[in-house]
Amino acid sequence: MSDAPKVMIFRCGHVAIVGRPNVGKSTLLNHLVGQKVSITSKKAQTTRHQVTGILTTGDAQFIFVDTPGFQTLHRSRLNMRMNRAVTEGLSSVDAVIVVIEAGRTVAADRNVIALLPHDAHAVVALNKIDQLGDRDVLLPQMAGLAALYPFVAIVPVSAEKDQRLNELAAALRPLVPERPAMYGSDEITDRDERFLASELIREKIFRLLGEEVPYAATVAIDQFALEGEMRRIHATVYVERANQRAILLGAGGTQMKEIATRAREDMERMFGGRVFLEVWVKIKRGWADDDNLLKRFGY
Repeated sequence: MSDAPKVMIFRCGHVAIVGRPNVGKSTLLNHLVGQKVSITSKKAQTTRHQVTGILTTGDAQFIFVDTPGFQTLHRSRLNMRMNRAVTEGLSSVDAVIVVIEAGRTVAADRNVIALLPHDAHAVVALNKIDQLGDRDVLLPQMAGLAALYPFVAIVPVSAEKDQRLNELAAALRPLVPERPAMYGSDEITDRDERFLASELIREKIFRLLGEEVPYAATVAIDQFALEGEMRRIHATVYVERANQRAILLGAGGTQMKEIATRAREDMERMFGGRVFLEVWVKIKRGWADDDNLLKRFGY
């Protein structure tokens, strides 16, 4: 009988988080890594970029990619790029989390499942179990999902309440390859502060305004400078029409001031220091269908 110590096998890999709009993908990413790296709101299609979050445990490192919600509304070059990012992302990762709302599987969920490569290592996260009145519906839903695709596991979770996220990570661990960590154990994202600042401004626009303006707006960081321990940030919000600019500004600029104040407060918490934030609102007609502008804005 050997007394040789067991060698711990470390695993590291990329995991895509996919699902229809507004099922809680960004909330799941934020709670898995323990800090906000992806913006959230109750409106669909909040996430436009692939956002990476990093979770390092004692025996694994997961590099999560929060993809835009695959959708067919708001047809534009912007949304074509977002949908392409989803499909391309699925072919370049080691595992996939398909986020579906607990209690109901709708046609849009099945459309996302149909995008999965036939050999994907996929796990379902049945999210929002904390909002489910009758948990007896979970078993039939899980059986229906198992008939749609050979999922490795189906794990009921609540991202918002941090319920069963450890079980989700445990289901993912065998699906990523044996290799050393790619990032330091204290890193939670590969996105820089400039990107995170623009996303926090856009999040407040989604949270504070109605249905039309958030989808017509994008944010560009014009200046990001570190002055001692203070970050000086100048940003521009671009919209497509004059009436959208007026809504964003509000009476006497009060709406934009509220958006900027909330974004600055979040930045100071995230970056751990003082932030001076100045935000302008400009009209750029047709930006969502202009390839050159989309490249400039990082899409």
